[in-house]
Amino acid sequence: MADKRLTPARADLAAAHLKGTVDAPRFAEGVKYSIGVGRAALCVEPTFGSAQDSELLFGETFTAYEEGDWLWGQAEKDGYVGYIFELGARPPFTTDAIISALMAPVFPAPDLKTAVQDFLPLNARVPVMDRRGEYVQIAEYQYVHMRHLEPLAEKDFVAIAERFVGVPYVWGGKTAAGLDCSGLIQTALQAVGKDAPRDTDMMEKTLGAPVDAASRRGDLVFWKGHMGVMLDEARLLHANAHHMAVAVEPLADAAARIEKVAGPVTSIKRL
Repeated sequence: MADKRLTPARADLAAAHLKGTVDAPRFAEGVKYSIGVGRAALCVEPTFGSAQDSELLFGETFTAYEEGDWLWGQAEKDGYVGYIFELGARPPFTTDAIISALMAPVFPAPDLKTAVQDFLPLNARVPVMDRRGEYVQIAEYQYVHMRHLEPLAEKDFVAIAERFVGVPYVWGGKTAAGLDCSGLIQTALQAVGKDAPRDTDMMEKTLGAPVDAASRRGDLVFWKGHMGVMLDEARLLHANAHHMAVAVEPLADAAARIEKVAGPVTSIKRL
């Protein structure tokens, strides 16, 4: 059976490319949008009280199969399906550069003393419309500093993940404003050019090769519904609801606590 998280099909509507493989009374070709805000919540239902499954970042492409106050569709980057509020969507635009800062402020003019309009997170993709001194124009009355677009010299995804220590735990989050366990790892991997699926179970199935013990920096440790990455042979880095933050702690301590809630470690994978 197809994974509902990655299949744009509901009881009443499905993507046109699924015709013949799913049953639905209506099929839609889909309309492409670009995310035009720093981050847009991807929700389970079209309400503000709905659970957030993930987030889409500025410049990401989203194909909408149903439009309105809420758009229902699929993210191009990792294939996740859900609803976004229409104010987060713009007509498609091309992107030329990637945000390398954890959070890059967006100014209404090329002047750091102007009031910040938004923040673009790490991995957000932006157009380059013009250059004004040390600033890049990404839209009308929107500028980011060129230093926040400098290519990352760091290619160790674990070092990228360490930059988020202390960031709040947010279910479905994937930015320095808050993220969850899989959001942390997906974001860090994407920053060094490695695509990864969105959820913990997806990563456990598709990333790396199994090893018997977590003994090396970069080893991914999985539980049912949770994951983290080893900093060395003893310490685990993970976004977790116990600390309500991205935290570092001995793997032994984390495993003992998590086992009471989610059971034992299910696998260890090495990239």
